[in-house]
Amino acid sequence: MPAHIKSALIGASVTIPIKDGKLATGTWQGIWYLEFRAARHQRRVVATIQGEKA
Repeated sequence: MPAHIKSALIGASVTIPIKDGKLATGTWQGIWYLEFRAARHQRRVVATIQGEKA
C-alpha cells in the first residue's frame, strides 16, 4: 500500500492529555511515531502544548 494512503488511514496528528505533568494514557496505551516512506529523508516533528493555569 502506498505511503500516502497509509498516512491518510492512520492520521497525521493526535491529542494526548497530560495530567500533573505526566502523560495520561491507559495501562496498555502508548505513543508511536510511524514513518511510511521507504526512502531516507529528514523529518521535523512539531509539538504544540496548550494548557491553562490551575
